[in-house]
Amino acid sequence: MTVSRGDELSFFSYGPQQTRRFGYHLGQLAEAGDLILLSGMLGAGKTRFAQGVAAGLAIEEAINSPTFTLVNEYDSGRLPLYHMDLYRLAGDDDLATIGLEDYFDLGGVVVVEWPERGGGWLPSEALHVRLRHVDHLHRMIDLIPCGPRASEWAARFKQQVFVGTEGTATQSR
Repeated sequence: MTVSRGDELSFFSYGPQQTRRFGYHLGQLAEAGDLILLSGMLGAGKTRFAQGVAAGLAIEEAINSPTFTLVNEYDSGRLPLYHMDLYRLAGDDDLATIGLEDYFDLGGVVVVEWPERGGGWLPSEALHVRLRHVDHLHRMIDLIPCGPRASEWAARFKQQVFVGTEGTATQSR
């Protein structure tokens, strides 16, 4: 099931592999400087989605959550990936000391888990991805683009994943 509200897009994931595949498609469409903000409760699939983005960037390394290191850097793909996890940060004081903003100017793709802990340090142009539990296996995923590049990226994602050549919805299982 897919639902569009303006530039926003909501769709259902039937399991972890499909969540990863959705990330894969976004990674394939990513360009240098793109930012993905992943929100959701613990276990919602944020890291699984980030693994898909990495695969879409042709990164073959194992992608793990950077919960304790804050940032994992991967440069073996089509573009560098900077995967951040802000879960353990206490607030703006912590962010001021780690140089987070430097990563947004390195020409790679930045994926941030727990962006709500990023305060005013995160750029406003971003593609927000919210993952919500439906049950232990299924998720509702919302793409919320902020800015022209993010809107164009979300539209291309929708076209690639959900609209076939006939203009009908395709199943991405």
